[in-house]
Amino acid sequence: MRGWGGTKGPAILALLLLLPVFSAPAACLPPPRGEVLLRVSGAIGCTNLGGEARFDLALLESLGVARLVTRTPWTEGEGTFEGVTARRLLDAVRARGGTVRAIALNDYETEIPVEELVRHEVLIAWKRDGRRLRRRGKGPLWIVYPWSEHPELDTRLVRQHSVWQLDRLVIR
Repeated sequence: MRGWGGTKGPAILALLLLLPVFSAPAACLPPPRGEVLLRVSGAIGCTNLGGEARFDLALLESLGVARLVTRTPWTEGEGTFEGVTARRLLDAVRARGGTVRAIALNDYETEIPVEELVRHEVLIAWKRDGRRLRRRGKGPLWIVYPWSEHPELDTRLVRQHSVWQLDRLVIR
């Protein structure tokens, strides 16, 4: 049996020492400067503070602002929502999981398939009709589905996925 002294030993040792570098999430997002509105953790490859990706409003806006005109089961008439698509956010943190655990400020939580969020261009909204969402009005962040465009989404399960007062996402 050969020990570490052979020709392959140093190469294997170097590879083992480098593994944590490749498996740990990279700090590739700038740190938030304002109030943190959303924390993303779990199976992500891009972080900015303490192994998480933390987002203030400016950092969320830097991912690209999308608009969605839709009704919701909880509001009257259609509204124009502004936010970032879940797809863009998941890309920004280099999400590697198949589900997202969405957790609200009151600790309500639900599991949402990543495929559902991406396929329907679901929005993580911070504005409705040009006004910032407040905690009393489902804010500061709300997962909004395109119900007007896809009435088939108006199901009990999808309603459970439409988390308001969104605080955290855990990618699994």
